[in-house]
Amino acid sequence: MRIRVINPNTTHAMTAAMGEAAQSIAAPGTRIIATQPDSGPASIESHFDEAVAAVGVIDEIIEGEREETDAYVIACFGDPGLLAARELTRAPVIGIAEAAFHMATLISTRFSIVTTLGRTGIIAEHLLAQYGFTHHCRRVRAAEIPVLDLEESGDAALGRIIDESRRARDEDGIGAIVLGCGGMAKLTGEISEAVGLPVVEGVTAAIKLAEALVGLGLGTSKHGDLAFPRPKTFTGHFERYANSSALR
Repeated sequence: MRIRVINPNTTHAMTAAMGEAAQSIAAPGTRIIATQPDSGPASIESHFDEAVAAVGVIDEIIEGEREETDAYVIACFGDPGLLAARELTRAPVIGIAEAAFHMATLISTRFSIVTTLGRTGIIAEHLLAQYGFTHHCRRVRAAEIPVLDLEESGDAALGRIIDESRRARDEDGIGAIVLGCGGMAKLTGEISEAVGLPVVEGVTAAIKLAEALVGLGLGTSKHGDLAFPRPKTFTGHFERYANSSALR
């Protein structure tokens, strides 16, 4: 099985870290291809960043289709370009936020999210409502750490995430923590040990869901709104998508 883990930002170290976390949890015989767009934001911390990054996600899906990929993971907690990506393939496409929410509800009736910045916490709240998990989430908490600090200030960033996770445990009446950033993919064990609660991280959760869907023979439905896009004219920078067989 080939699973393409798409980091929608352009930071190589983060792509490598998420790829390692994914491979460590994957079943024998599952090959992880961790990749990122050639252009886009170095980190994703706003709606604007997500909009730009979504184009890179689309290009990575198109490339993955040429390589006969079995499933895809969009490894950013904003799930940028998720539905557009699903339109381009019959393979399962899993966003790490949606995956983490599902997994957390299987082990606890209530969870809190610990994310990087307050503004990205608001984006997480939008996703909770969109996916129907608002009533499961007690609180979205921000450690106020820029995403790239997860790579550049490892121990200090980890300490702040643990501190916020402990506050969630003590104040929120929850049974599990959801980590709200793909850059936290390798921190799950340390945080869970320090906090004493199950910790759900979206990249690894998405890998196991992707393996399950492929194993069940389930792919993205091509009936309704996730059907392949209709061929049409694109101009300028997006002319490469015009009537393209890559979009079908």
